[in-house]
Amino acid sequence: MSYTYTFDETVTFTLTHAKHIAAKVATDLKRMQRFYGAPSDASIASYEAELIALLKEGYLRTVTYGFWRDSKWIEPALQYSAKDLAGGSADDDDPGRVRPGADITNASFYSYLTYSSAWDKLSSAQQVGFKQTLPFARGGAPEPTVSGYLEQDRTYSAGGRALNRASVRSY
Repeated sequence: MSYTYTFDETVTFTLTHAKHIAAKVATDLKRMQRFYGAPSDASIASYEAELIALLKEGYLRTVTYGFWRDSKWIEPALQYSAKDLAGGSADDDDPGRVRPGADITNASFYSYLTYSSAWDKLSSAQQVGFKQTLPFARGGAPEPTVSGYLEQDRTYSAGGRALNRASVRSY
């Protein structure tokens, strides 16, 4: 006699999942602050709140935080790419490992965000309404290029979604 078992599992991405992932990004930013003096605590709190809202609704495609010079990301900069795991799983790494000692002379801290296809499906009024709930307003700007290359080094996941982190590295 043989038995076969099957089951379906539905994972609902919740506010708690979004907070779990966003807290790891905030920890990365806190490490960057410790080594390089930016971003401020207030900025980290705002970035975390923005990220929670975007993750919860599925509106994030990518967000990059870090230093840039001459319209190019330099080390240290971290890019996070949102991914729906479609029932799969991913690592949930510990945050950190931001390299100390990079040359940030004449560089500024900057953040750049791109929206997902779910965002594009919203009406203009819905987009404006959602943006009004965020802790700060983002302006339009061309996306900076990378001085060097991006190296994937971390994955943060919960509730069937993940953020893949890539760090800017110098050649």
